[in-house]
Amino acid sequence: MNQPLPYSNFKATLAMAKASFRSILRSPSSVVFTLAFPLIFILVFGFIGGGGITVDVGVAKDNNQQNPIYQALTKIKAIHLVETETAAEMRSELEKGRLDGIIDIHTNPGKLPAYVVDVEYTKASLEKGNILKSLLNNVFYQINLHAPGSPPPVAELKEVTVEGREYKTIDFILPGQLGFSLLSSGVFGTAFVFLSLRLTLVIKRFFATPVQRYSIVLGEALARITFALIGALIIILIGHFAFGFTLIHGFTTVINMLVMAAIGVIVFMGFGFIISGVAKNESSVPPIANIVTLPQFLLSGTFFSISAFPSWLQPISKALPLTYLNDAMRKIAFEGAGLTDVGHQLLILAIWGIIVYAIAVKTFKWE
Repeated sequence: MNQPLPYSNFKATLAMAKASFRSILRSPSSVVFTLAFPLIFILVFGFIGGGGITVDVGVAKDNNQQNPIYQALTKIKAIHLVETETAAEMRSELEKGRLDGIIDIHTNPGKLPAYVVDVEYTKASLEKGNILKSLLNNVFYQINLHAPGSPPPVAELKEVTVEGREYKTIDFILPGQLGFSLLSSGVFGTAFVFLSLRLTLVIKRFFATPVQRYSIVLGEALARITFALIGALIIILIGHFAFGFTLIHGFTTVINMLVMAAIGVIVFMGFGFIISGVAKNESSVPPIANIVTLPQFLLSGTFFSISAFPSWLQPISKALPLTYLNDAMRKIAFEGAGLTDVGHQLLILAIWGIIVYAIAVKTFKWE
């Protein structure tokens, strides 16, 4: 007589993952949040570009901030002065198109003009470089016009253009929309699924079978991660082939982005577990989930650089996990960074993961 095969929780996990994946594909909300919304934003920004223009300009740390040229630049809303980076960091950012220019203002003792301004532009940001040049010429004209004893001019402009890759709108927007997709899938998807399983007593029925509790969680996690990675791959490929999204190392870059996507969705699923544990019914899930997701959508560099936010708001932005996922995605795609090069971002995400899952263990309910 044949002995019955021992029960396999591994096969049970795969079976649950398969069933959960099918249920995700049949859920209109999952498809909308994971694919439709991000693709709509990518199409909009891909065709018409971003909103208002902000020119990011690096300023040498040793510049005298009392000179009239610097004071005039601080009053121009279209110019964002970056003063916290070293000369090497600014040069690197300029070549990558993350800065639109670098300005070095210095005095010209005993000679005329009284000030000389060295400006470096980049071919990676020609459009904004031209805007900066126009703004500087207007500043110089106004200063020289009102200077005593003109002519001669008070300030002189010396310009240099360096090489660099073009930093397109899609290179900023797509990683943000990818983060949007992963956060939505991880938080809303996980919260709704486990709350529904608990309220309909499906989990309780599982306890009457040999299946282990970890198989239930792993099965859902595998399905959610697989769906999120498929969505991420579709978004990346459409962005690259339709709008020229930069994948600096091609296939390797895609793989690194998918690894980051998997890490991101795992962290965000922890928020979903917490919400499924504290929510009393399905109607209470969206308000609680929005408390977690909306600040990150708005403040984590999804649509605009956090450098454009007020200084009091930036520390909040820099505390959010989506900020670090978006930043890592952009560095991998445009700068060619590897996973070891985004170690700081991975560390912050890991810390968030530990905190979130520690809370989830305390709040998650099986019944």
